[in-house]
Amino acid sequence: MEKRTCRGVTGLKTDADLLQSAEITETRIREHLQAMVGERHPKTAPAALKKAASYLANQMRSCGLETRKDRIDAGGLIAYPNVIGRPQKPHDSSKDVLVIGAHYDTVAGSPGADDNASGLAVLLEVARVLRGMQGRHVPEFVAFSMEESGFIGSGYYVQDFERSGRSLLGAIILECVGYTDKAHGTQQVPPGVPIPLPVTGDFIGLVGNAAAAPILAAFQSAAKDAAPKLYSIDLVVPGQGEAIPDTRRSDHVPFWDRGYPAVMLTDTANFRNPHYHRESDCLATLDVPFITDVARALAATVIALCGLKAHTE
Repeated sequence: MEKRTCRGVTGLKTDADLLQSAEITETRIREHLQAMVGERHPKTAPAALKKAASYLANQMRSCGLETRKDRIDAGGLIAYPNVIGRPQKPHDSSKDVLVIGAHYDTVAGSPGADDNASGLAVLLEVARVLRGMQGRHVPEFVAFSMEESGFIGSGYYVQDFERSGRSLLGAIILECVGYTDKAHGTQQVPPGVPIPLPVTGDFIGLVGNAAAAPILAAFQSAAKDAAPKLYSIDLVVPGQGEAIPDTRRSDHVPFWDRGYPAVMLTDTANFRNPHYHRESDCLATLDVPFITDVARALAATVIALCGLKAHTE
C-alpha cells in the first residue's frame, strides 16, 4: 500500500485576530452538551440517536456548512448515517481535506456525556468559529455513526473517501475529551504505552501514527497560545498501533489501517474516567473549562494546518 504523509504542513502560524474573534466559551460548550447528553443507541434508544443526527446536521448548517447524511450499508444491520459538513465554497477537489471527527452513538444504558458528547461539542464549536474562513486546505466535519458497533460509520467513510479520489491531509478524531481528576493516582497507564504519564488525570492525550507527527506538532504549537493552561501529551505509535491495543479503540483506526495520517484526542477514557460506559457518564461529571480549552486548541490547530484566513466576498 502506498504510504501517505501529512503534506503541506509547514510555516505553521496562528492568526491571533481570528482566534480572538472565535469566542469559544464554556456557555456554548455546555449548551451543546445539554442538547446531546442522553443514551443514543441503535437498539435501546434509536429515536434519540436519530434526534442527535438531526441536531448535528442543523448545527452544522447554522455554521454555514453544506451538510449531507451518508446512508451506510452495514450488512443487514440498521445503520444510522454519518453526518458530514463541508464549507459551501469553494468546491475545489484539488485541495487536501482535514477531517475533524467524533462519533455520536453511545453504548446501551449510558448517557454518553464524556463518550462522546464531549467530542461532539468540541467539533461543533470548532466548525462554528471557522465559519467563512478559507485556505490552502479544506476542513471537513464528520459525526460518525456506529462507532460502538465496530467503527461502522468511519470505516464506510474512509472507503468512500478513497473511491472519491480526493486527497486527505489527515484526520483528527475526538474521543472522550471531557473528564479530568486532579487527585493523585487517578490516571492509569494503558498496557504497552512506552512513555511515562502523570499520576493525575488532568491532561489531554494525542495518539497518532508516524505519518501524523506533523499534526501532533501543530496541536502542541497552536495550543500554547490558544489554550496555555491545557496540558497535552503526545504518543506516536508504531505501525497501526497493533502493539498497543488500547490505542485502537476509536474512529481513527480505519484511517490508520488505510495508511492515512490520523490522531485521536482523548482523556484516556476508562484509564481515568470511572463513569466510562456506565449510566453515571452524565453532564455533572464533566470538566467544561477543560473541554473549552480543547476546543480552543483544536480551532487554532485547524487554522494553522489548513492555512485558514477570514474570507470576504
